[in-house]
Amino acid sequence: METALVPTDAGPDTGAPPHQHIRRTRLPADRRTPAMARAIIRAVLAEARLTELLDEALLLTTELTTNVVVHAGTDLDIEVVADGTGLTVTVSDHHPGIIDTETVHNRIPPSHLAERGRGLLLVDHFASAWGTSHHPKGKGVWFRLDRPGLPSRSRPGAPDSGLAALQALLSIQPTAYESNVGTHFAEDLLRCLAERVGAVGGVVRLDRGDGSGASVIARFGLAVQPGVETVTLPLPVSRPWSGELVVCAPPGIAYLRPLGQVAAERLGLTLENERLRHTDLRRQAWLTFLAEVSELLAQSLDVELTLALVPRLVVPRLGEWAAVHSADAWGQLTLAAATHADETALPELLELLAADGPDQPLARLHEVLRAGTHLPLTRPAEGFALPLVARGQRLGVLAIGRHADHRQDPAELAVIADVARRAALALDNARIHAERRTVAHTLQQSLLPPNLPEIDGIELGAEYVPTGDDIEVGGDFYDVAPMPDGRWLLVIGDVSGKGVYAATVTGLVREAIRVLVREGRPLGAILDTLNDTLFERGGGRYCTLALAAVEVAGAGRVSITLHLAGHDLPVLVHEDGGTALVGSTGTALGLLQRVTAPAAQVTLGPGDALVFYTDGVTERRRRGELFGTERLRAVSGRLAGYSADVVAARLRAATLGFSAEPPRDDIAILVLRSEPAAPDLAEAA
Repeated sequence: METALVPTDAGPDTGAPPHQHIRRTRLPADRRTPAMARAIIRAVLAEARLTELLDEALLLTTELTTNVVVHAGTDLDIEVVADGTGLTVTVSDHHPGIIDTETVHNRIPPSHLAERGRGLLLVDHFASAWGTSHHPKGKGVWFRLDRPGLPSRSRPGAPDSGLAALQALLSIQPTAYESNVGTHFAEDLLRCLAERVGAVGGVVRLDRGDGSGASVIARFGLAVQPGVETVTLPLPVSRPWSGELVVCAPPGIAYLRPLGQVAAERLGLTLENERLRHTDLRRQAWLTFLAEVSELLAQSLDVELTLALVPRLVVPRLGEWAAVHSADAWGQLTLAAATHADETALPELLELLAADGPDQPLARLHEVLRAGTHLPLTRPAEGFALPLVARGQRLGVLAIGRHADHRQDPAELAVIADVARRAALALDNARIHAERRTVAHTLQQSLLPPNLPEIDGIELGAEYVPTGDDIEVGGDFYDVAPMPDGRWLLVIGDVSGKGVYAATVTGLVREAIRVLVREGRPLGAILDTLNDTLFERGGGRYCTLALAAVEVAGAGRVSITLHLAGHDLPVLVHEDGGTALVGSTGTALGLLQRVTAPAAQVTLGPGDALVFYTDGVTERRRRGELFGTERLRAVSGRLAGYSADVVAARLRAATLGFSAEPPRDDIAILVLRSEPAAPDLAEAA
């Protein structure tokens, strides 16, 4: 039995007889407002030819509008609807609250009432039917006056026939594309049902399964009186939603339960549609969230950055706090990253996660890693933890705290599991990328000399810049090796392509040169042997090469025998800043069965330098412009007089600074400089 029903939150049934006369307007909270409202009533009643209702309508309208002006103090909305059967007036204010109907519930004598309580007694006395409406921004009272001589449809105790009541129920339709359509439809449906069966009260309760319990979404009528019948009908909605429709009416109405069943089924269908729509919208939101998570995780190929990113993607949308622990090869966990919705609570969380003991969260996390399945976490770190598993490897554990006000629902748990899978895959990809980067760096370093030798009479400087892709091994290399006859061999080359296979060919060329030099082979014979090797075993790859046999002649002079196998001409930089390209370009190795690489003799005077480079320097691109040979000569000329290592470093800086984009090709620079002449101390003195 319902014991605390309050007036309805729905307005009167104003549906649809023909030739309605309707006025809707908003009036200010002013002493002239009741007079303006009475003028509206007179006009509508005159149009509808219902002047016999004028006195009662003016009295009740005056009472309600005066009450709003005096007690609510807000603007008021008045709606007047007249048809062939009567008049309905609704007066609403914009002051939130509940209308006190105790005066009508308990039939308090007028002598005991305050001024503000008499209006509802007048409405209850003169109106054929009346009720209240409540909304978040205000409340209202409506009343209906039926034309004298017509049977009342709405007064309690005078119910419609079953067929008329059924038709009235079926005529009410939910409003499409309206927010909270189920709540509004429940209000309209409950009011119609209660009025048609002469009910004294009714209520609709709905539990959305979110942990907040059942809430009232619609009410109708006054407090329950003795001697009424209560009918409770469940709403046919799917789990986790549940609800009920309760109607209190005088006994003896045979069609009360069937009509209630019709109302419950119609309301259940509307609520179910609303639930499905909300579920679909929420699913779309989760799919968008997962897509954004995937995009953010895919942008990071750094292990530490990925670990730091994961908890920040989770909080606060999926939990109050989150932490990621990484696992080593022995299954030991290390806290990698953590975050909390309340930053002031983060130190306490870190201390809690670091505590080691049988009942501490860290022990539970180790259990999750060993079991390979998600497990709940108990207080004080309440939540649950999931293993991070990718390609069969357990990389760590993701721990997520519950929301501050409720636990995660099944949909959120499914999303969290999906986030854990994506995070684990991103973490594994970052780990693999880091391993490949390490391998590429190690392999690249093995193709270059660890350091340049110190040679009396000459200076050496070198720079190497790989491409922007740090997991690919380039084909550029340089080397300096002693020759059996006392000279030194300078080598710089460029193998076509990139990657492991190009690195294999580069290593083959570099080591073959060293072996052939130790055997005392002439430079021309070395080039022929290398060409034969690449032509047979290079797999279609070719190599450009510069070989320079360097001999220190004394007095600051250096003699160089230069062979260029398809390689760019080196730049000779004189001590006075003049530059020239030297040598003769021959045939690249590995393309033809026979190669030509004529020897060129170059002599360096004191302080002169010879700059070797690969095409990554001259082909450095800035939009449609190349760095080019002329720009290289100009920059090199300005570096005359500097040591070899300074020349190499500044050429590297100039090449990289030419464009904001990362290099598309490897850059190798090798500088040979003869010692400058010693200053004449006597002349200086």
